Formats: sequence, C-alpha cells, structure tokens
Amino acid sequence: MPFPWFTASSTAAFLPVHFPNDLSTSAQILVRWLHLLAGITWIGLGYFFVLVGAPWQTQLEASVRRQAAPPLLWKALWWFRWASVVTVVMGLWLWMTEVGIDRRAAGESGGTAIWSYFALWTLAYLIYMGVLMAPAAVLHRGPVLAFITAALVVGTSLAYLRLNSHGWETNRMLAIGIGGGIGWFMMFNVWGIVWRFQKRLLRWTEEGTLPPEAARMAHLSMLAAKTNAWLSLPMLLFMAVASHYPLFGMMT
Repeated sequence: MPFPWFTASSTAAFLPVHFPNDLSTSAQILVRWLHLLAGITWIGLGYFFVLVGAPWQTQLEASVRRQAAPPLLWKALWWFRWASVVTVVMGLWLWMTEVGIDRRAAGESGGTAIWSYFALWTLAYLIYMGVLMAPAAVLHRGPVLAFITAALVVGTSLAYLRLNSHGWETNRMLAIGIGGGIGWFMMFNVWGIVWRFQKRLLRWTEEGTLPPEAARMAHLSMLAAKTNAWLSLPMLLFMAVASHYPLFGMMT
C-alpha cells in the first residue's frame, strides 16, 4: 500500500517547495552554485599557499622539501588554476545576463559596460605584469608593489564607473563590473605568473637542480600570490555590495 505523502498534492502540502517552470531560472542557479563553489576553492587555495604552504616549505630541509612539496603542490595548483577559470567564466555568464536585463529595462545599449570591463581590467593587468617583470629590484619590494597595484585597481575602478554612469546602470551591474574585474585581473595573475613560474620551480625541485633564476622566480611567484590574496578582499566586498549595499545607485 503506497504511503499517502508520495502523491503530488500531499507532497506539496508536506514540503512547500515550488520549482520554477522556466529552464533559464534553473540554469542560473546551477551556474551561480558552480561560481560560488569554484570561487571558494580558488580563494581558499590561494590563502593556503600564502598563509600555510610557503611558511611550511621554509621549515623543511632541502631533501625533505624535494620529496614532500611537489606531489602536494602539483595537485593543489591544478585545482587552483582551473577553479579560477570556472569562477570567472561562470561569473561573467551571470553578469552579462544581468547587464542584458538592465539595458533592456532601460532601453539602452549595454555594450560599453562589457567592452570597458575587458579592456580596462586587461590593461590594468598588463601594466601590473610589466611592473612585476621589470628588472628594477625596487619594484619587487612588497610595499612598492602594493602601492602600484592599489593605484592600478582604484584607477581602473574609477575609469570603469566614469564610462558607465549614464543613469540607468544598477548597483549590481557596477559593483560586479569592479569586483568581477578584480577577479579577471586575479585569474590572469594565476596563469601569467603563479602557474607559469611554479611549474618550472616544481620540476627543478624534483630534479634536484635549481638554476640561478629559480630564486627570482620564487620571489615573483610569491609576490603574485600575495597580490591575489590581498585583492580577494575588495573583490569579495564588491560581490557582497552588488546585492546588499546600494553604493552605486538603485538595487535590483
């Protein structure tokens, strides 16, 4: 004899869950969940590298480090770099959907919001990378690089707001245009510096032969990792501002 709560009507009464009928809404929550899951993995591993991994390696003898570090870091770096891609791609999909909704509601074109995002934040990263790779040692000091990076991020954020202040843009669109832009910057840092240098350092560590340039690569890689760790703070703040704090205008 079937239990009465297995019928549709009794289930709805017992468990008041109402699933949306349109596929778009279900797809958005799936993408949003993947975005959050990948973001937690990415940022969490970044904090691990800076706060735990690097100090741990300095306490190991060279022979122990050669055996222990590579197996751990190869796997961690795989999750780290691909989680950054999934986070950014899923976030862009959601943000572009929001831009489309906002522009249609206002009867405006959202092209500037999108092209300025990619152009400004990519340019900011290229400048940062140029500074980091420059031969001048003074640029590789933590406080100096931090000041330059902060100026780049603030300047890029102000330029983005300047280009996208026509009265119809919503708080969500502008906040993610900045927070997501910082994430775009951070993803390039993962692939352009951290992964590019760390894979060489790990191979050399496994072989037991570290060339003279290894020390410089290790230093620049750690600077890039620390940059990402610090940038995650305003990035997460602007993600929260998007839905919970009307910093840039009307909420949606």
